[in-house]
Amino acid sequence: MADAKSKGKDNAVSEVSHQGHRERMKQRCLEEGLDSFADHEVLELLLFYALPYQDTNGLAHRLLDTFGSLSAVLNADYSELLRVNGVGRHTAALLSFMPDLLRRYQMDQFGPRPNLSTLARAGDYCCSLFLGKNYECFYMICLDVQGNLNQAALIGEGSLSNVSVYPRIAAETALRHRAASVILTHNHPGGNPQASRDDLDVTDTVARALAAVGVDVLDHIIVARGQYHSLAQKGLIKGKLT
Repeated sequence: MADAKSKGKDNAVSEVSHQGHRERMKQRCLEEGLDSFADHEVLELLLFYALPYQDTNGLAHRLLDTFGSLSAVLNADYSELLRVNGVGRHTAALLSFMPDLLRRYQMDQFGPRPNLSTLARAGDYCCSLFLGKNYECFYMICLDVQGNLNQAALIGEGSLSNVSVYPRIAAETALRHRAASVILTHNHPGGNPQASRDDLDVTDTVARALAAVGVDVLDHIIVARGQYHSLAQKGLIKGKLT
């Protein structure tokens, strides 16, 4: 009986200690922001909201040890997260939602119909479009005659290393969204910013299909490691973004 009472008292003390630690972490975040936090502390703080009654420090370290970095943890698939000891459905869901939430935040900053007639503006928009995407996607950004966004249309997606894009779909999409011109953009999840031979061939094929319906391709922008790379700026295609 004495052992049970002692154990109960220890648990109560531990819970009070955890609660005090959580409140100090939250207050520190409110006063200083996250810039002063180590990566494991950022994760620990985030995990408070999935695991309200547990010490999350150990789990934060396990996640970083498993995936290698904070960004890799947040980019991990739901199923991959569930394989980490201590990660349940609520925790895996919370972590896997983060890149999508950040992308929505970034895209919302542009407003509903941003003007993308300059390379700087278009490049920033493309980087936001691919935030958190760990597989290859191909978008066609449809613009009106003033360069305002009509639609960012997903026209192809594939594996880590390739994506299939069909010229007929590109032409139909441009017409459906009343594009006067388009910007082609896709990501390289592996991080290599260089345009491949396939990238150039797809650009040429799509550009010819669009030219047949009177739509210009202003540029093809590749996004890798959060940076944009313009094929027109590199002289690899003829483009008209300034």
